[in-house]
Amino acid sequence: MVVALADVGWAGVRELVVRPRVAELLGNTARLVGGTVLLCAVLGVGAAWLVERTALPGRRVWHVLLVAPLAVPAFVNSYAWISLLPGLDTYGGALLVVTLSYSPFVYLPVVAAFRGLDPALEDTARGLGLSGWAVFRRVQLPQLRVALLGGSLLVALHVLAEFGALQMLRYPTFTTAIYDQYRATFNGPGATALAGVLLLLCLLLLLAELRLRGTRGYARTGAGVARGGRPVPLGAWAGPALLALGGLVALSLAVPLGSLALWMVRGSSTAVSLPALAQTTGTTLGLAAVAALVTTAMALPTGWLAVRARGRVATLLERSTYLGSSVPAIVIALALVTVSLELTPWAYQTVPVLLAAYAVLFLPRGLVPVRAAIEQAPPLYDDVAASLGSSAADRLRRVTLPLLAPGLGAGAALVFLAVVTELTATLLLAPTGTTTLATAFWSASSALEYGAAAPYAVVMVLLSAPATVLLSREALTTRGRLT
Repeated sequence: MVVALADVGWAGVRELVVRPRVAELLGNTARLVGGTVLLCAVLGVGAAWLVERTALPGRRVWHVLLVAPLAVPAFVNSYAWISLLPGLDTYGGALLVVTLSYSPFVYLPVVAAFRGLDPALEDTARGLGLSGWAVFRRVQLPQLRVALLGGSLLVALHVLAEFGALQMLRYPTFTTAIYDQYRATFNGPGATALAGVLLLLCLLLLLAELRLRGTRGYARTGAGVARGGRPVPLGAWAGPALLALGGLVALSLAVPLGSLALWMVRGSSTAVSLPALAQTTGTTLGLAAVAALVTTAMALPTGWLAVRARGRVATLLERSTYLGSSVPAIVIALALVTVSLELTPWAYQTVPVLLAAYAVLFLPRGLVPVRAAIEQAPPLYDDVAASLGSSAADRLRRVTLPLLAPGLGAGAALVFLAVVTELTATLLLAPTGTTTLATAFWSASSALEYGAAAPYAVVMVLLSAPATVLLSREALTTRGRLT
């Protein structure tokens, strides 16, 4: 990116960036990010409090339903709404769709944080005569700050990077403008300049979250098994609470799934043929499998160094993987287009370049479970095998890999499922003639062939469901269980 912008000079960059169109995009993006973060925070904290801290009937069921929208990609959610309400291509429509798509990113960390709160602080506050609202505002909310900021950062980064949903809703942001500029000028300096502004916004968000998080922490008083707080009886508010959660689930889950079912039936005249769907599914699964294998292979040495060889270099390597994943996919894709055209023109629009994009984008998804598995695997077994004369390769095959197998499998599964629904980088980097479920869905929905797009969307949702179930179960086992 720096090399590409250096070709036009500082004056050229300033001319590309300091103009009314960029100011308009900045305003649109800031409004959408701010509104989405605010709504997701309210919905996520409110839903987490109802599920974790009240005597709400069926809390386990509500937990699963509130996480389930993550199985529906945002661009599929956008398709579902716009195909039912064509007039939704406004700021309000964009705010509705991205809020419904990303509110679980706040709900999940906050519900886990609620489960880990020290009930002694709440009991003391109630003993001092504080009302329920005062206990929440003065005791619980400060302890939720880190989880809330982390979830809000995830939402903000996803909104900044979102392309498919906003392009379908015709709401212009930096990502949609970069794509349009790229298509119009084929990797011209205009697209690169906009990508630079978008990257700067992402870095500013990361710094702001780090600043707001601070260093203050809260510790549980006492030792032993964690004791859950007493559920708050809702009384007459039980009905409105159930209605509110039901409305949220209906909008975020029932509407998109119902729309897909409707177009599967109504769109039979334009439905895709089964051989074409099977071929596209096979291509997608093949790319996802190779990407999962490559990314997990990269995660293994990175996680090993981070745990067994702690130091500045290992820490820097680990943190750089997370920084890369926070960069929007369209920026990563644009950078790889520039690099491949400048250094290896023969590699442009080839599978290795596409796999490189997947690795940069999804390496943290593979690294987190692999690192956790390495931390739980005692080095004693490896030391004993070495003392018995086992070679390094033999120890890796017979001792290390079996111990790390669950973490490696979980990491590979998360990467696999992420690649299945990846759209932006695939649109820019996929080899000519290579069609995935996401790009096939995009082509059909962009041509307003909603019936033809529905089967691809259904397959993506079905393939995304296992990752959602995994997230839901992991949240349930973070601190105790719901009843």
